[in-house]
Amino acid sequence: MNLQYPVVYPIIDTSVCRERAIEPVALAEACLRGGARLLQLRAAKDDSSASLTLLADRIVAAAHAAGAKVVVNDRADIAQLSHADGVHVGQTDLPVAAARMIVGPDGIVGVSTHDRDQIDEALAGEASYVAVGPLFLTSTKDTGYTARGLDLVRYAANRGKPIVAIGGITLERAPEVVAAGASALAVIADILVGGDPEARVRGFLARLPAQPFRVY
Repeated sequence: MNLQYPVVYPIIDTSVCRERAIEPVALAEACLRGGARLLQLRAAKDDSSASLTLLADRIVAAAHAAGAKVVVNDRADIAQLSHADGVHVGQTDLPVAAARMIVGPDGIVGVSTHDRDQIDEALAGEASYVAVGPLFLTSTKDTGYTARGLDLVRYAANRGKPIVAIGGITLERAPEVVAAGASALAVIADILVGGDPEARVRGFLARLPAQPFRVY
């Protein structure tokens, strides 16, 4: 597997969408029109498996029609049922090796990390990419961790796996995060700034280096 994507990695968070009266599929389609080619679907805790499966089906169909891929947060079963391209797991979710067994050798498996020990373990394992954060203060997800800053990205970077930075990343901060060694930027709230996600994604891509985010 040697896949390449633009550096911006939008997360379609159903909780954030609900709070802001945004339809998740419409948001995903706007991000795709803006040039995103890797999306993550992240469900609210009270989303049912049935509703999440239907939503994943629609977003996966839209993404695949655009030549893009979708990763489902936490739910490897939903990823498999919806024919998504992979799963993202946290420290209390399925182990990376178990997620890999479900999505297969060609599936994308991302893993969240929040400190150096977790990074070391993730880099030595089977993850396709390692997410590091939260870098800055964020209100979109309570990870139980304080803001980590760019030093943790620098620690993880250039050690054999792509590094996805997450947590409070804005268009203004994006260049310094990439300069610290991030391969890609997971963005949630900031793609909604200005009320035009398509334009916001284009703004990220215009401001950042053109090198692709590679997943091996």
